[in-house]
Amino acid sequence: MSYNISIVGATGAVGRKLLETLYKRNFPFSNIILLASKKSEGKKVKFNEDEYEVKNLENYDFKNSDIAFFSAGSEISKIYAPLAEKKECYVVDNTSYFRMNNDISLIIPEINEKKLLESERKIIANPNCSTIQMLVALAPIHKISKIKRIIVSTYQSVSGAGQSAISELKEQSKNLLEKKNIVIKNIPKQIAFNVVPQIDTFLDNGFTKEEMKMVNETKKILDPNITINATCVRVASEIGHAESVYVELEKNINIELIKSVLKNKKEIIFSDDDYHTPIDCSGNDEVYVSRLRKDLTEENGFNFWVVSDNLLKGAALNSIQIAESLIKLEKV
Repeated sequence: MSYNISIVGATGAVGRKLLETLYKRNFPFSNIILLASKKSEGKKVKFNEDEYEVKNLENYDFKNSDIAFFSAGSEISKIYAPLAEKKECYVVDNTSYFRMNNDISLIIPEINEKKLLESERKIIANPNCSTIQMLVALAPIHKISKIKRIIVSTYQSVSGAGQSAISELKEQSKNLLEKKNIVIKNIPKQIAFNVVPQIDTFLDNGFTKEEMKMVNETKKILDPNITINATCVRVASEIGHAESVYVELEKNINIELIKSVLKNKKEIIFSDDDYHTPIDCSGNDEVYVSRLRKDLTEENGFNFWVVSDNLLKGAALNSIQIAESLIKLEKV
């Protein structure tokens, strides 16, 4: 059986990755419709031997789609995802708009795929990119000893803020090297040759929305009893997010057991004698874990380093895996 697919936000960084990943994974589609705003209407997008013309989202009838991937921002999802759902189209939403709704499933297929069977809604939320890669690494550990506490610092590439942020990094870098003035648009402060400890807006508690996404989504997906503290930092790289993770377990688990568990997961590439950087993971599906070590201050504590392609497992790949799960579970 094959399916009619639509991609909302098709001209953005994640939208392009969605198209690429559908082909790469031989997803059973019969037709793909690319949707975007009126200003992108008529644009041609070519992939392999196929060429697609971008259509205006405002005029599209979702009764013509079986599954729609949304990656055009929360305001677009807020308006159009419910319209698609009313037309019996499944929506996999890559924005934050629906993630914490009680009746919406928040899915990382390797961890909680069966939650899809419990929901009557046709909207499924894709988690935050940084949450996904961290939990892919932590979920196998949580099965052998419950996690009590997580402290994570993220180092997130500009592609997490979209295609315009990628362009901003390149333009700022070029201008600085040519000793010209720079323009700050998408990132709150200069990003070229810099790190910025702010992703999204600040909340009253002093944390950013991005940091609280990691807190709340971890509790929803993995365990509501876990305590977590996050610091999210934007860095001057194009693709790939990195995280330094401290995890405290309920039991004192042998580090060799943790290594063995991580090595046996096909979605994880674990290194015992080297470490990975975002460049190493760019274009790859897996989550890379390295620098696993016992904490020096807490008997049940461990530290590790994790990197992943934020446009793939952090966005497009996980979204498509959700759609594959819907098919496998005969929901669509």
